[in-house]
Amino acid sequence: MSKREEYEARSEELLAPVMEENHFELVDVEYVKEAGNWYLRAYVDKEGGITLDDCELVNRVWSDIMDREDFIPDAYILEVSSPGLGRQLKKEKDFARSIGEDVDVHFYQGRKIPAGKNGKEVSVKEITGTLKAFTKETVTLDTEFTKDYEIPRSDISSVKLTIDF
Repeated sequence: MSKREEYEARSEELLAPVMEENHFELVDVEYVKEAGNWYLRAYVDKEGGITLDDCELVNRVWSDIMDREDFIPDAYILEVSSPGLGRQLKKEKDFARSIGEDVDVHFYQGRKIPAGKNGKEVSVKEITGTLKAFTKETVTLDTEFTKDYEIPRSDISSVKLTIDF
């Protein structure tokens, strides 16, 4: 396990009681370096949507816990945020909750997909469709031109909920 994965897992463990006590969901924790600074971020949600006051509450409690536990030697910025409208699906529970929702799937490299009624293939870096099913190895979409389009997860860089305006 990498240092990053270890910090994220330990943070999730420490946040679990806070989430349970407040009926929040811990969507994700990430430890990333951006513009020369390390960030330890928690994405939280709840039924009906998370508020700024909820994020502030989690941040205060989590900050106290992190000061007490002090397991990250690097200086970092602690943040608590909502996952946002176009939330990325990372965990199995994210995929399960999103069955039937429209998603944007981004590929590591161009991928040939069927397009048009004639079945002609085009190369794309992303595709939008309705999430129909998933396994540890695949994601299955219904797209405009293809039903039950199965994509190996190893080809996918990210899956996000589609934002409709």
